[in-house]
Amino acid sequence: MSDAAQRDVPRPPELDAVFHLSEVRTDGERMLYYGISEVGEDALVERIWPAFREQGYEVQVVQTERGLDVVVARPYSTGIDGIPWTNLFLFCATVVSTLLVGATAWYYKSFAEIQADPLVVLEAWPFTAAVLGVLLTHELGHYVMGRYHDVDVSLPYVIPFVLPFGTMGAIIRMRGQMPDRKALFDIGVAGPLAGLAATIVVTVVGLLLGPFSVPPEVMQEGGRVIVFNNPPLLDFIADAIGQPTGYDDPTKTAHPVIMGAWVGMFFTVLNLLPVGQLDGGHIVRAMVGERQETVAALVPVALFGVAAYLHYVRDFGVNESVGLWAFWGLFSAFIAYRGPANPIDDSSLDARRMVVGVVTFLLGLACFMLVPIEVATL
Repeated sequence: MSDAAQRDVPRPPELDAVFHLSEVRTDGERMLYYGISEVGEDALVERIWPAFREQGYEVQVVQTERGLDVVVARPYSTGIDGIPWTNLFLFCATVVSTLLVGATAWYYKSFAEIQADPLVVLEAWPFTAAVLGVLLTHELGHYVMGRYHDVDVSLPYVIPFVLPFGTMGAIIRMRGQMPDRKALFDIGVAGPLAGLAATIVVTVVGLLLGPFSVPPEVMQEGGRVIVFNNPPLLDFIADAIGQPTGYDDPTKTAHPVIMGAWVGMFFTVLNLLPVGQLDGGHIVRAMVGERQETVAALVPVALFGVAAYLHYVRDFGVNESVGLWAFWGLFSAFIAYRGPANPIDDSSLDARRMVVGVVTFLLGLACFMLVPIEVATL
């Protein structure tokens, strides 16, 4: 490397204090520092990370086949580079999928009607607004808090799908290193709390919109429908504002906007599972440190236990909810195996955040349903 290039390479004194440097190389935007560390990998990163971060770099440590330690420094950015075409495409696709699903499943439009007049799907815009509003508010909570802590996070990606909601949810990618437990906690907890706030608003709006009429042809004898049972939080809100969630008249049902609230509450339960890099995994990792992995190992067992209880004790057979919890048992085992996010600074959380964490899980418990969905005969 030339003398001029070496002068541009960051070399904070914190690195020289614990690292015997023998060579520096560049690989594109990355800086590679070869040498021998006097401390372990985690301790080395913790010592040098703040100094490199001040100069616009994130660092990690790897080892070469020759036994040398290599500090890899790469530039980090929390900005948006150009137009996020992938995010925009997925958002537009999900708007279309939720309109189509909303129109057919919740506004009772037939495919023949939609083929004759495709614009009829726009009648389902309140359903689309409710579902996407809840999901995007949740993910934007993560995004805003990530930017606040200078962690490189992506804009939300919403995922189009088919029945029953037209989407599989939304995600963001955390691409940067996590500086400490406070940042990990704040980013993890911001999504569920923001999403629940939006869910409560959607719930109130949906309940105040009143009943929705079911066409007579849908009420055919022997027809089978999917029933979405109410979370406790939904019933509590309904009681608080004096509105019903169901009607004695079989031709009346709750407004489709309520399904946006149901989605928000159910996804909150799933996101708060304390495994891997789900929101609950981030929160518990920040609260209890490395003991989070012990908690995570119990989650698949608990979910399989719920499925077994419904199948063998409640005699639900191969019920939709049995399959749902069994699937999430498998999925949570996979997520737990991949491990949690590990902060650079593993210092304990303050008491205020610990209280917020406990309250968040209690709110999540208020959204839990032992039997979320089941098929009923009209």
